[in-house]
Amino acid sequence: MRCYCLAGLLGVVALSSVSLADDWPQWLGPKRDSVYREEGIVKEFPDDGLPVKWRVPLDWGYAGPAVADGRLFVMDYHCPGGDLKNNPGGRSKLQGKERVKCFDIRDGSLLWTHEYDRPYSISYAGGPRCTPAVDGDRVYALGAEGNLWCLNVTDGRVLWSKDFVADYGAKTAIWGMASHPLVDGDLLYCVVGGEGSVAVAFDKLTGKEVWRALSASQPGYCPPTMIEHAGRKQLLIWHAESVNGLEPATGKLLWSVPAKPNFGMAIAPPRKLGSDVLVSAFGQAALLRLGDDGKAELVWRGGPKTAFYTGTSAPWLEDGVAYGCDANSGALIAIRLSDGERLWETLVPTTGGKPRQRYGTVFLVKHEDRFFLFNETGDLILARLSPKGYEELGRFNVLQPTNFTFGRPVVWSHPAFAQKCMFARNDKELFCVDLAAGP
Repeated sequence: MRCYCLAGLLGVVALSSVSLADDWPQWLGPKRDSVYREEGIVKEFPDDGLPVKWRVPLDWGYAGPAVADGRLFVMDYHCPGGDLKNNPGGRSKLQGKERVKCFDIRDGSLLWTHEYDRPYSISYAGGPRCTPAVDGDRVYALGAEGNLWCLNVTDGRVLWSKDFVADYGAKTAIWGMASHPLVDGDLLYCVVGGEGSVAVAFDKLTGKEVWRALSASQPGYCPPTMIEHAGRKQLLIWHAESVNGLEPATGKLLWSVPAKPNFGMAIAPPRKLGSDVLVSAFGQAALLRLGDDGKAELVWRGGPKTAFYTGTSAPWLEDGVAYGCDANSGALIAIRLSDGERLWETLVPTTGGKPRQRYGTVFLVKHEDRFFLFNETGDLILARLSPKGYEELGRFNVLQPTNFTFGRPVVWSHPAFAQKCMFARNDKELFCVDLAAGP
């Protein structure tokens, strides 16, 4: 018994020791701002790339990993013999199991799995879309057909759950439910759907509904986004028709600005810099400005040769410039925030410099004076972005893209940066790449 207790204690100590460095407990990082703040990270890549510490099997999914307290949480879809066809305008019907999996980040060993039967009827049916959100002893996971789970982080035990279709009359959008849940304070914010319930706030401990708000023709795919302005928080909800500012505690509508992306494809989160809020999606780009009263007004809308129109990756705003991927051309584009004028554009970081590729994708994560970029071909890139241009400092291929779109292979899953590692996945494996600087 004493040996068993000692072994258990050592295991707890070991897991606790890895949590002394920074975690990545939700989509886009601890502050949901695409910033990686850990020190002691590589400044350049060796010629043969960085070492992969471990790799373990994983099935289909667009969902990125979350890392907290020595554990990694990720969702996948297990569908033996399923025939995946990515028809942009048609739904695929699959019979499989949606899963939430928890791994030990030290060696990739599987700690637990929560799985459930989940038929799919969505386009691009290759698995869940949302990164889990970890908050203390709980992890929140949202599946592609609207199953929301609150699980215990230690053993995966179900604490409470919701079914957006059954509970709210929501209709699964053609490309699935993709709005990453947001924990802030005592509440869990979700984009749900259904009449009067595009946005819903739940008590994070009990799952009890606190409020619901907004109606729209489609809920869209954009995650709830929390900002602060003039000393007050606002919850931004961008659905298929407009961008809306809500009072986080009550769901009261503070303002609304029309912004209709093509096909309801509000996906990337609104980004705030000072008083300005940039929204960008396929077919829609605009700059909003918040006044001292917290209300928003339109400054400009993008045109054929201004702004950029993002697909799945979040833009980055800095020093009066916005950087983002354009869904039409596939290029990484820099624009002047004040008027949307394009400063430069390049295909090198997105599709490797190949000719125009629709929805070319690279995920941008700022680290100190440079960026880690993870692109759709599975390359990790170290680069500097400035108003003058794109400067690549190094790249290497981490993994092979296993999904596909428009006739080319892609990986569209945002990685996690934590514990001096990058954690990334495709539809076959989960990878841990060592980012620690040498002695």
